[in-house]
Amino acid sequence: MKKFAEKIVKAPVFEYFIITLILINGIVLGLETSTVILAKFGTWLVLANQIILAVFIIEAILKITAVAPKFKLYFGDGWNLFDFTVVVLSLVPATGEFAMIARLARLLRVARLISTIPELRLIITTLVRSIPSMGHVLMLMSIIFYIYAVAGYHLFHEHDPTHWRTLGISLLTLFRVVTLEDWTDVMYAAMELSPYSWIYFVSFVVLGTFVVINLFIAVVLNNLDEAKQERLAELQGPISRNEILKELRQTQQALALLQSKLERMEKH
Repeated sequence: MKKFAEKIVKAPVFEYFIITLILINGIVLGLETSTVILAKFGTWLVLANQIILAVFIIEAILKITAVAPKFKLYFGDGWNLFDFTVVVLSLVPATGEFAMIARLARLLRVARLISTIPELRLIITTLVRSIPSMGHVLMLMSIIFYIYAVAGYHLFHEHDPTHWRTLGISLLTLFRVVTLEDWTDVMYAAMELSPYSWIYFVSFVVLGTFVVINLFIAVVLNNLDEAKQERLAELQGPISRNEILKELRQTQQALALLQSKLERMEKH
């Protein structure tokens, strides 16, 4: 039974089948947002959800069976634990006080697409690994924001109280500027007070948008390279004795074939 489950779980067809089911589940959830479609095909949509959930339960059972009795191999993997949690939450009754939890759990099934596709897992792993390094970049950005917010309050709060009347509003205004969303309107309003106000805004955009955001990108790319190297090392893994013997047999066969060719050449 264990070998049978392991064979099914490792089959590429099974993986593609699960990915297809997750996509279908996402489409079904989207169709349920239409009152017209829900009124006409509500029963079929509910049946589709139940069938998909049943397949996900069978998938979890097969994966657990494939590693039995070493269940730590399954539950020790964060992605498997995420998939198992989604399946368990999906079993919550969709009525009563748990209705909202059940709906959210069904929605989380679409997020399983991330755990199923290795490339998406790599991206999420990279983002999670980047969080500690992001702390220093966020600290630098917070200092820049604070300095410019205090300066902006003192410079513009009397002329443009809408955007600079308090320190908190000044920070929100700077957030708007750093996203480059109509930031020139704020700058032109400040330039009515002084034509040199553009220096304040342009310097902040250069520091906040180009420098800091590029630091974020650099941190993510650095962690992405490290995650790729670790992933490659995991895929390669240690060389087993059987693999060495197989390579040796292939080498012996190649040498024997080469020797036979040399013997024929000598005869001619």
